[in-house]
Amino acid sequence: MDLVKTLRFLKSLSRNNNRVWFEKNKGTYLECKESFEALVTAYLHELINFHPELASLNPKKLPFRIYRDVRFSKDKRPYKTNMGAGFSPNGKLVQEPGYYLHLEPGGSFLAGGIYMPDPTNLGKIRQEIDYNGDKLEKIMKDKSFRKLFKDFGDFDRLKTAPKGYAKDHPRIEWLKNRSFIVTHNFTDADVCNPRFVKNLSAASQAMKPLVDYMKEALA
Repeated sequence: MDLVKTLRFLKSLSRNNNRVWFEKNKGTYLECKESFEALVTAYLHELINFHPELASLNPKKLPFRIYRDVRFSKDKRPYKTNMGAGFSPNGKLVQEPGYYLHLEPGGSFLAGGIYMPDPTNLGKIRQEIDYNGDKLEKIMKDKSFRKLFKDFGDFDRLKTAPKGYAKDHPRIEWLKNRSFIVTHNFTDADVCNPRFVKNLSAASQAMKPLVDYMKEALA
């Protein structure tokens, strides 16, 4: 896999986000797509070592399309300037906890948890935090976890307490979340390091107790 070339292509795409340029460089895109698929395959192989329930996944079906859906968007740029893939038992993180790999020049990261659960699943997660918040706190304060991750991202969070929970609830900041995601950023040099896949694996293992907690909440 040539991740240097892939990052270089994505950087050029961000400056030339139009169909004419993309078609002229379609061959390079296909090479970079193949490199990303090789990365996804290698990372999935690592995940299966401690997540055997992912063994049935087809790595070619895990990456997201580079083509943007612009039908309802004011931003009419046709292409994403990143490559991403989702890893969860049923595929791409649809209403279940798992991992997300994001490759973008100057903005690569690994994320884990659950993204935008529907109202039923959100209610289950909040109930688990309400009843079993001590376990979550232990996970979030673990030394190996804290070396790589901070708290949940605040990109999808209520400003006030959710219905049914007191404003002074001891876990109120977690209960305000509508997504429960932690992330670890990687520099371009990190991505191009020969140990990148191993580093992804190590970060994922540190994140696994959180993913398992969310899975138990939805059971």
